[in-house]
Amino acid sequence: MNTDLLIFFTSGAVAIVATILVITQYNMIHALLYLIVSFLALAVVFYVLGAPFAAALEVIVYAGAIVVLIIFVIMMLNLKKDAEEQEKSWLTPSVWIGPGILCAILMAEILYVLLAGGFEGNATQAVGAREVGRSLYGPYLIAVELSGLLLMAGTIGAYHLGRQRRKVIHRFLEMTDE
Repeated sequence: MNTDLLIFFTSGAVAIVATILVITQYNMIHALLYLIVSFLALAVVFYVLGAPFAAALEVIVYAGAIVVLIIFVIMMLNLKKDAEEQEKSWLTPSVWIGPGILCAILMAEILYVLLAGGFEGNATQAVGAREVGRSLYGPYLIAVELSGLLLMAGTIGAYHLGRQRRKVIHRFLEMTDE
């Protein structure tokens, strides 16, 4: 069996396992760690298929955006001291075992591909950032704009779902009969 196929299928399996773990985890932090591993596995798949620019975008945009999303959610929810303690108790060293093993598999694959001389599969054409930009802001402009609106709606929805509800009492009802 060709080594590129082996790396492709191994990365695909890691992506599938990590994605299943994202869905089945009850803890948000654990699920986000597995989501990042899934994105890294997809980046390896893109690289092996001969799309290094797409692989770099996968890591920078998606894996980086997840980290930023975590920061924004923590800022929006305005977590108190007891929530910080609970989060510290969730991030024990045993939490990192699963994502660490999957990342070690991906790292070994990437090192092998880079040291073995890269992808030897079908003849591919290198696509640079300029071509991707022209494609996105040319025929796919409406799709890019709609995805931006969808992301903004998701952010607003996350804010409204995550904010603390206060009991609102009208000023006339606050007055008690004395």
